[in-house]
Amino acid sequence: MQTQFIRSLLATAVLVGLSNYSFAANVPEGTALAKVQEITINNGAEPSSFDPHKIEGTPESQVVYQLFEGLVTKNSDGKVEPGVATSWEHSDDFKTWTFHLRDDAKWSNGESVTAQDFVYSWQRVVSPSTASPYASYVTFLQVENAQDIIDGKKEAKTLGVEAKDDHTFVVHLSDPVPYAVGLVAHSSLLPVNQKVVEKFGDQWVKQENIVGNGAYKLAGHVINEKIEFVRNPLYWNDKATVIDKATFLEIPNPTTDVARYRAGDLDVTDHALPPEQFAKLKKEIPDEVFAPRSLSTYIYEINNKKFTDVRVRKALNLALDREIITDKVMGQGQTPTYVFTPTYIEEGEKIQQPEYSKLSMKERNTEAIKLLKEAGYSKANPLTFTILYNTSENHKKIAIAAASIWKQNTKGLINVKLENQEWKTYLDSRHNGSYDIARAGWSGDYNQATTFTNYYLSDSSNNTAFYKSQAYDDALASAFKAKDAEGRAEAYAKAEAVLANDYPIVPVYNYVNPRLVKTYVKGYSGKDPLDNIFLKNLYIIKH
Repeated sequence: MQTQFIRSLLATAVLVGLSNYSFAANVPEGTALAKVQEITINNGAEPSSFDPHKIEGTPESQVVYQLFEGLVTKNSDGKVEPGVATSWEHSDDFKTWTFHLRDDAKWSNGESVTAQDFVYSWQRVVSPSTASPYASYVTFLQVENAQDIIDGKKEAKTLGVEAKDDHTFVVHLSDPVPYAVGLVAHSSLLPVNQKVVEKFGDQWVKQENIVGNGAYKLAGHVINEKIEFVRNPLYWNDKATVIDKATFLEIPNPTTDVARYRAGDLDVTDHALPPEQFAKLKKEIPDEVFAPRSLSTYIYEINNKKFTDVRVRKALNLALDREIITDKVMGQGQTPTYVFTPTYIEEGEKIQQPEYSKLSMKERNTEAIKLLKEAGYSKANPLTFTILYNTSENHKKIAIAAASIWKQNTKGLINVKLENQEWKTYLDSRHNGSYDIARAGWSGDYNQATTFTNYYLSDSSNNTAFYKSQAYDDALASAFKAKDAEGRAEAYAKAEAVLANDYPIVPVYNYVNPRLVKTYVKGYSGKDPLDNIFLKNLYIIKH
């Protein structure tokens, strides 16, 4: 490491202090709190793991955010605030970031959380032996040597991170990333306890073994039923935490979710309300319905190893009427989209919807039929494939609608079958390519366009469409050479245009996150575009 060079850069760095932040539950003065501070939330599905370095979905991240805390965390509005790090500073070129760790951060077993814990944890994410589905995230952050380690060309110890001392963690980037702090809040960069991991191996996440540094400890786990949390008295900010006990239920069916909520079994539902009940719920309990627009895109992911003919992929995009799905099937405020990256995300403002989106459905259908016939399909030999979706009534309804739309709009040239799988199996099927077309959704990990554009890089571990494009990769690489935000925005727009022209996926709509929250639950604002729930931010008022 070029230590002297780094010191000179840091000498002119900007220090971020604590004065602009409020921590944990921000309870207004004079608030009458309930005597019992317990909450029950539907988390939607049984998590595939509690190991933050081996997860990729929302059901998992919502659990690990309670058990572990990273360098930074989020408040109820989704804004970054200090976590284990009290402050941070960056070099003038945004390539060296230094985080100063608090001296009162503890693991739940009483050990101190140190900078070395973060060195070990970040190295573990990129190590091929971990097989983290989010290994590429460290590359997206541009940490030095990350991709070479993932590819097996270098050892994990060469990753561009170092512990200057127990309370100083330094990150070295190969390219400038001005928004790096927002990225380090992600679940894949949470710390794990090296001694515990090495002692118990894969069993370290079991209730009797797990050690975390978050605001809560794992108190119980009944597979496919519930996960229980209790406050961690060794958490550095336990004094500002209010919820004493929390239960996450695992109810995948939105109708059951709402029924349990209305019966008083739940305080907060999952963010997937039944479309057919939405209008009624808004009328009957308007103060309990939240439907914020989120940084998320619902798509049909095409297996590009199987669908190699671009004419077929284009026909699928042309013939799907998104407005039927958003307005008739869902009807909760979702907006049709023909691109992957939400155009309202930071630095996504230059992204344009493709030209075919401006055509009438009749014109699009005519073109789709022409392309399918050119590709050799007919009514006697229709394009036949299976849509894979994870178990959910909403996903089933959308898949049924999509199958019908595709068949009708192509006059029988497309024939669709449906298959649903439980969450864990569904994730495995997508990663090993055991599908034709899969329902998928991507929620941004942070409010910046790269959280979407990086997804379909050729070497991305998230890229389960198996899409590879040098033009796409090059467009994104140019973003790091841009001199300002406008230049980066132009690069992202160029990449999205390449993606749209190759048709490796079928974007459907941008999400809203409709959920029900009891009026006595406070600390949930509905303003976080990622819609993460941190128990440390919540409290129950007297009711």
